[in-house]
Parts: sequence; C-alpha cells; structure tokens
Amino acid sequence: MSGGEVAGLLVAVFWAILVSFLAVALVRLAQTLRATTKLVADVTDQAVPLLADASAAVRSAQTQLDRVDAIATDVQEVTSNASALSTTVASTFGGPLVKVAAFGYGVRRALGRKADTESTRSGGPVIVGRTVPAARRRKRKG
Repeated sequence: MSGGEVAGLLVAVFWAILVSFLAVALVRLAQTLRATTKLVADVTDQAVPLLADASAAVRSAQTQLDRVDAIATDVQEVTSNASALSTTVASTFGGPLVKVAAFGYGVRRALGRKADTESTRSGGPVIVGRTVPAARRRKRKG
C-alpha cells in the first residue's frame, strides 16, 4: 500500500465516522421534534377547554356586574327619595316643632322663676345665691 492509498483509506474512515455521528444526531433531533409536536398537541387539547371555561367565567362576571349596576342605580334612587322626604319633613314639621319647643321652654322657665321667687320670699333674702337664716337677719337689724 502506498501513502496515497493509506491517506484515502483514512479519509474514507473519517467520513464514515462523521456521517454516522451526523446520522445519530439527526435521529435524536427527529425524536425531539416528535416529542415537541406531541407536547404542543396535548397543550392545545387542554387549552381549548380552559379557554372555553375562561370565556364562560367572563360572561358570568359581566352578568353579575350588570346586576350590581342595576342594584346601585336602585340604591341611588332610594337615597335621593329619602333625601327629598327628609327635606320635606324638616320643612313641614321643623318650624312648628321648634316653635312648640321654644314655647314649652319659656313656660317651664316662667314657672321655674315663679317657684324661685316664692321660695326666696318665704326663706329670707338671697345673698350671693344663698339664703340668710332668720337669726342672722335679726342680729343685723338689732
């Protein structure tokens, strides 16, 4: 064997090893692609029902929000009616009730003053909010 034949044989063996490594790599890449394709198909199969459930939940939430909006509108109307009623009651009964209360207060105060004047006349003179006993009055006069 000459040197050229040996070199050709080495190149051929090298190319055979390289092609076998490339074949193994391509087989593994094909397996990875098949597994990835299966995974994507499984995710798609599971995602479609989840998206349907999410869509139903969003529709249900929208229905509930519409109900809450209707309730809030009704509450606002009731509040405005109550405010109007309170204003009406205050304007209708407020003035006369204040006058009756003021009259009652005046009567109580007048009756209280009358009772105070009667008690001070019978109990003696009043000095700085106190009555002087009868014995002390006589000492002053005498």
